[in-house]
Amino acid sequence: MEKVLINSNKYDGKYVAIISAEDNTIIGSGNTPQEALSVAQDKGFKNPFLFFVPAGDLVHIYYAG
Repeated sequence: MEKVLINSNKYDGKYVAIISAEDNTIIGSGNTPQEALSVAQDKGFKNPFLFFVPAGDLVHIYYAG
């Protein structure tokens, strides 16, 4: 089964922090992992799920086990 975490090209080429793999509410983004994480932590989220959104039609597959 496929789950789409981001359904917008707004974040192409950026790092994105979401609440969890189950809750894909975006809580931070930035050009570096540190920037996205800092934005999320400033909002009170201590352990967000962080990943890179590839630009274009490139697909990345993540496993959170």
